[in-house]
Amino acid sequence: MPRGRYSLHDPHDRTPLGEEHFHCAPGPSGWRYVSQLTTPSGDHAGSVDLALDELGRPIRLELHAGGWQVRGAALDGVTWVRTDPTGSHATEGNARAHAFTGSSPAFLVATARLLRLTPLSGPTRVRLVSFTDPVLAPLTVDQSWALVNSETHTTDNDPLTVDEYQVSALDTGETHTVHIAGDVVLAAPGIELEDLQTPPSVFP
Repeated sequence: MPRGRYSLHDPHDRTPLGEEHFHCAPGPSGWRYVSQLTTPSGDHAGSVDLALDELGRPIRLELHAGGWQVRGAALDGVTWVRTDPTGSHATEGNARAHAFTGSSPAFLVATARLLRLTPLSGPTRVRLVSFTDPVLAPLTVDQSWALVNSETHTTDNDPLTVDEYQVSALDTGETHTVHIAGDVVLAAPGIELEDLQTPPSVFP
C-alpha cells in the first residue's frame, strides 16, 4: 500500500498551495485513494476519498474543502451532490461525462486507469467533471490523453514502469506532461512527489 506526500503549487507561478498526505491500494473491486490536505502553514484544508471499480470507473467520491462537501459516483454518466458549509443546502448535478477530476493527483491516476492507453492508442478524448478549488465548484472539461512513452527502470525492489502521458485541454489547446508509475504520480504540473514510503502498486 503506497503511502507518501505530494507538494502542491500553482503551475504558473509556483506559489505553494499545500501538501497532500495519501495512501492508496488496489483491491478486489478496483482501487482506492485516501488523502488529507494541509495548507502551506500546516493547517487542515480538506480530504479526498476516491474508489474505482475494476474498469476504472468512480464508484464513490467524497471531497471536502473550505467547508464544502461533494459526494459523487458514476451513474447516468456521473452524478454528484454538493453541500454548502452550513449544511443547509445541497445541490445535485449530473453530466454525460466519463469520470471526475480535480487538483488531487488521485484523479490523474484514475483517468489513466480508466483509459488504459497503449503507445498505439493515439490521442483519446475524455470528458470529465472537475471540482475546482477552493469551493469545489463543478466544471465539465474535455481533455485529450495520449501515452507517448513507457519505460521500465531497475530499482532495489522490482522493476518500475513509468508511463509518460501528454494531456491536452481541448478548450484552450494547452498541453502538459504527466508521469505515472503504477498508482503514484511522479510528476505533473503543480504536483511534486516529495515522499514515498513504499513502492507504487502494480495494477493487474
